Amino acid sequence: MHIVIDGYNLIRQSSYFGALDQQELQAGRDALVDALAAYKRVKGFAITVVFDAQSAPLGMPRRDRIKGIDVYYSRQGELADAVIKRMADREKDRMTVVSSDNEVIRYAAAKGAGIISADEFEKRILMARMMDIKGGDESEASMGWQPSTRKTGPSRRLSKRQRKMKQKIAKL
Repeated sequence: MHIVIDGYNLIRQSSYFGALDQQELQAGRDALVDALAAYKRVKGFAITVVFDAQSAPLGMPRRDRIKGIDVYYSRQGELADAVIKRMADREKDRMTVVSSDNEVIRYAAAKGAGIISADEFEKRILMARMMDIKGGDESEASMGWQPSTRKTGPSRRLSKRQRKMKQKIAKL
């Protein structure tokens, strides 16, 4: 699975990364890349974070690899949303998009990509960062799973598209 993140959307939706971003833009980006690197060490997924070029440091290449995370900056005058949409066109259901931007979410979902909100993904990367520091592993109890004898039949079954989306998000 390939996770594509709308970088500034995640930073600005987050209380942790947003506070760093308000102090210094580069500090917010660096903190996000550090947290994503910890997430990658725990989960092993390919991760790409896309930022708008208007806020890119001068002389920064459009594509870079930092701590195993692919970092893309959009072209000058282009939004990161357009880059994410192009990636969704290419990768379709092989990627999961992290954003709270409704337009990006609708477009990626129409192409078959998995969707997760910035708030929900932030919780997951912060938990992975704690696990990376502790060196622990997720238990089923921490994921909220409880064994049950409750039967679920076809009347409770989600559509095939919704089940595929739920499977992708569960892997995160």
